[in-house]
Amino acid sequence: MTTVISLGGSIVAPDGVDTEFLASFRTLLRERIQRHSERFVLVVGGGGPARRYQKAYRELNPDADNETADWIGIRATWLNAELVRAVFGPDCTQAVVTNPYEADPEAGDAVVVAAGWKPGFSTDFDAVVLAERFGADSVLNLSNIEQVYSADPKLDPNATPLERMNWTEFRKLVGEDWNPGANAPFDPIASRRAAELGLKVVVAAGRDLDNLGKLLSGGTYHGTTIGPE
Repeated sequence: MTTVISLGGSIVAPDGVDTEFLASFRTLLRERIQRHSERFVLVVGGGGPARRYQKAYRELNPDADNETADWIGIRATWLNAELVRAVFGPDCTQAVVTNPYEADPEAGDAVVVAAGWKPGFSTDFDAVVLAERFGADSVLNLSNIEQVYSADPKLDPNATPLERMNWTEFRKLVGEDWNPGANAPFDPIASRRAAELGLKVVVAAGRDLDNLGKLLSGGTYHGTTIGPE
């Protein structure tokens, strides 16, 4: 069984690197690997470093463009992903995947780590492509967002958390366009492809490892499940 996890950079490196989280995350996944022979594909985001460097670029360049900002964010995902790959040591011996279409599902490692690909596509999109390549029917999207809300709770005090949504409902909420550094629960381009494939995506709090254990075990979990109609 292969589980694809889109691991938000805000969980790995919100400001500095969260070593306590990474140690506990590694322990949880290794237990699943040893007890259940599970396999994990981890797609790591850019987090704090990506947003800080993108912000600096835009402040210093009045003609800042999205493609350059995107490349800056992508390089940050490579750094975070290289760290995660190293943390898993012998469980992940192959290089970080930077093109999801070239990932080898036949490679024998228990953990595969991927990062950003190219401008116009987020690590959420990479996770969807990898789910298709590795034969997974879902993506676990772990970030600093516990659930999807009916509207942005920072702007709308009446916004309510949602346990389930279909792709039509979710895509109306996030729109159609991808912007580098955007903080959507799951990016619009990835959402479109996930809907086409009939994938399920679960949005859940990344640091809640008890909840992640329930998710992996098929138990009752806290989060938002987005799926086909």
